[in-house]
Amino acid sequence: MLELRPTCEHCNKALPPHAPEARICSYECTFCAACVEGVLENVCPNCGGGFVPRPVRPARNWKGDNYLGRDPARTEVKHRPVDPAAHAAFAAPIRAIAPQDR
Repeated sequence: MLELRPTCEHCNKALPPHAPEARICSYECTFCAACVEGVLENVCPNCGGGFVPRPVRPARNWKGDNYLGRDPARTEVKHRPVDPAAHAAFAAPIRAIAPQDR
């Protein structure tokens, strides 16, 4: 079950469960689209993977109790700002490699 983290780990921007600009890596590291594109260059600072749009969990119980009311989003903030210079050095050798090939 995805945690649906509430904020961008870099800039701490609010990313509620329905936020279309939320991006995650395969480890659920969560960042906003602006940070993924402008700071991280689609390279996760924690694992080196790429990012995809985070799915939106339904707010309404359409079927089988599979919705936010039954499985709420996480409320604990994980704010870990990235050092841009350190990340640039980390990402340089891998950012040109497609995420599926890293």
